[in-house]
Amino acid sequence: MDFVPGASDLAPITYIYLLMKHFLLLSFAFALAACVANAPAPGTSPEPVADEGAPAQSGTEKSALGQPASAQALDSYRLATPENVPTAEPVQQPSAEVATDSVTDKDRQAQAPIDPYKAFPSLAEGVFAHADALYKAGLADSAVAYLQRFRVIKPLWAQWEAKTDSMIQAFDKTRAERVKRYEPLVLEIQNMNRAHAAYSMVAETADSLIALAPDDSLTRWAVAQKQVAYKNTLAKAKKEYAEIKSLADDKAQFAEAQKKATEFQMRYRDFEADLQIQALVDHIRELAQATDAAAAKYWESHDPAEALKKAEELIKAGKYKDAKDLLNKLKASKLRKEAAAKYQELADAYCNTQRKETSNLFAKAQKQKDPEKKRDLLKQAIVPLDKCMSEFPENSQKKTVTDNKQFLEKEIQK
Repeated sequence: MDFVPGASDLAPITYIYLLMKHFLLLSFAFALAACVANAPAPGTSPEPVADEGAPAQSGTEKSALGQPASAQALDSYRLATPENVPTAEPVQQPSAEVATDSVTDKDRQAQAPIDPYKAFPSLAEGVFAHADALYKAGLADSAVAYLQRFRVIKPLWAQWEAKTDSMIQAFDKTRAERVKRYEPLVLEIQNMNRAHAAYSMVAETADSLIALAPDDSLTRWAVAQKQVAYKNTLAKAKKEYAEIKSLADDKAQFAEAQKKATEFQMRYRDFEADLQIQALVDHIRELAQATDAAAAKYWESHDPAEALKKAEELIKAGKYKDAKDLLNKLKASKLRKEAAAKYQELADAYCNTQRKETSNLFAKAQKQKDPEKKRDLLKQAIVPLDKCMSEFPENSQKKTVTDNKQFLEKEIQK
């Protein structure tokens, strides 16, 4: 039996030595194979996972989850860590991509700032969703380990708060220095608004402040001050607008009204949308064109107050046509407003007279037994109503007159 090649050529002692060496090598090989067979499977190596900053627990301590530390022993080993376990279902990611690579470009951060009130809660929800996905995939140990890593973030809050306070102090110092530089313009704007200065002046000063690129809060303040000045000036402009319109509508002073309206339009260019100044200019021009130039010339040498008294006497005397002519002429005088009011009195007096005549004719028609004669009287009763509407289309009794006419027309159809 030659266990060793070439053994027949060796001395007995050498042969025995080589034979023992051969058996020792075979025994080592068998032992090594046995160790390999008993080794843990890949991914279940008993090497502990390093958790920096995590406090060590004794065997008798309990975790915050209420389980003994020994129950979590498996979680400190690489059983199947979250980094190596694919999720069984999609995990809801935070809306603000805080968990991704941090953005280092400061300009980009300024354009898309993170809202901490949304980002941090969203990030936490993402953590919970991922842990839940691990648990549903049958990886409860990895889910607990993942959540424990989330819990140890708490000490970082103190560091973040300290850094926040430090940054706020630095920013406040810079703001205070800048406020001193802008203080003269700020005081000037405040004083102008207290004095109700014109909007154009306040806006110009506020725009100068904004052009210096102050802090955002001061910029918003300057914009708000412009709005205050706009409201103040608009209120003043509305009063002036009414005065100009009254010159034309009530006093027939068209030339003066046109002049003031043109100046008004130049001074309040920024208020066209609210005041419709161009419409006022057009209104005055149309009134001036519709006014008899000869009548306007007449009142330069005659007293319109005396004419107004005369018109009142004509109305009382029932001389409605003469009163109407005189009042129309007075509309070109400085007593245009008074003449317009007296004109409405004239319309009421005239229409009352016509309605009385209609009432008398209707009463006669009701007593008439002959249908044809009754119908004729009803037709005659409509004529005074038509006169009222013809002479004074916009009289205050317009609706009543119209209703009376419709009633009479139905009576005629019976």
